[in-house]
This record gives sequence, structure tokens and C-alpha cells, in this order.
Amino acid sequence: MANSPQAKKRARQAERRTIVNKARRSRIRTFLRKVEEAIAGGDYAVAETALRDAQPELMRGVTKGVLHKNTVSRKISRLSARVKALKV
Repeated sequence: MANSPQAKKRARQAERRTIVNKARRSRIRTFLRKVEEAIAGGDYAVAETALRDAQPELMRGVTKGVLHKNTVSRKISRLSARVKALKV
């Protein structure tokens, strides 16, 4: 357990940030799930709009420190390739 006042405050802040980050990560996963479902459904238009909605949310996760930049870039790249494959 934290003994100094600074360590106690840091522990409180970490608890709050954990809650916020969990909510943010959950929101991102929801957007990703919508893209995955649209791809599975085979509808290009729906998948494209779902991906377009998910991209800013993923990048916001990077700026907030929830996800790594390269991870998000890889996910967007792979999803966009799968959505593009539906067009044919």
C-alpha cells in the first residue's frame, strides 16, 4: 500500500484513469465489431461506412494513450483491405 501522500494520490488517479481507459477501449472494440459484422455480412457500403466511423475512434485511442500507433495502423490497414475486397 502507498504510504506517502503523493503515492496515495497517484493510486487514486490510476483508479480513475483505469475506468476511463476501460470505457474508451470498450467503445473502440464496439466500433471494430461493427466493421467485422459488416464485412461478414458482405455489404460493401455498410462496411465502408462502419470503417469510416471506426477510424477516428481508433486514432483517438492512440492520442489518449490507450493503444499503440502501429497497432492501430495495422488494424486499419487490414480492415480496409478486407472492405476493399468486398467491392469486387
